[in-house]
Amino acid sequence: MSLSLLSVFVPTFFMVSLTPGMCMTLSMTLGMTIGVRRALWMMLGELVGVGLVAVSAVVGVATLMLRYPEVFAVFKWVGGAYLIYLGVMMWRSKGRLAIPEASDAVPDVSRVQLIVQGFVTAVANPKGWAFFIALLPPFLESGRPLAPQLVALVGVILTLELTCLLIYAGGGRTASRFLRRSGNVQLLNRIAGSLMVGVGVWLALG
Repeated sequence: MSLSLLSVFVPTFFMVSLTPGMCMTLSMTLGMTIGVRRALWMMLGELVGVGLVAVSAVVGVATLMLRYPEVFAVFKWVGGAYLIYLGVMMWRSKGRLAIPEASDAVPDVSRVQLIVQGFVTAVANPKGWAFFIALLPPFLESGRPLAPQLVALVGVILTLELTCLLIYAGGGRTASRFLRRSGNVQLLNRIAGSLMVGVGVWLALG
C-alpha cells in the first residue's frame, strides 16, 4: 500500500475507533469491574468480530446482509437483552460481573463469556456493517492485488481498535480505583451496570 494512502487511512480510522460507541463503552465498563487484563478476553472477541465485519464489507457479504435486516433482528435482540440483564444484575450488585464488597475480591466471569460479549457487540451492530461498506472499499487500489491490501488494512484497523479499547478500559480502571478508595463499591456497580444497560439498549435498538 502507498504511504500517502496510509497517511489518510490511519488517522481516519483512529478517530472513528476513538469515538465513544458500544464496544468502547463495554471496554470501559469491564475495565471498571474486572480490570484491564481480564477485559482483554472481551477485546479478543470484539477484534474477531470487527475483522469479520471488515472482510465481509469488502467481499460484498455485508451489502447482502443489510438488504435483509431481519437477519440481524434475533441476534441483536438476544444480544441486547443479555447485556441489559447483566447490567441490571450489576446495578443490584449481583451476578458474575458485579464487584463484591470485599476489597480484595474480583468478579467471577469466564473467558468464554467475555469473548462472546465482545464478539456479539461487534457483529450485531448494523451501523458497524454500514460504516465499513462506506469507508473501507475506497482505500483499496484497483491496480494492486486485493488480498495483501485487505490484510494490511484489517491489520491496521485491529491495531487501532485495540489501542482505543485499552484507552477506554484504562480509564474505567482509574475510575474504579478512585471509587474503591472511597469505599463506595455499590455506586461503582450502579455506574457500571447503567453503562452495560446502555450498551444493551443501544445494541437492540441500533
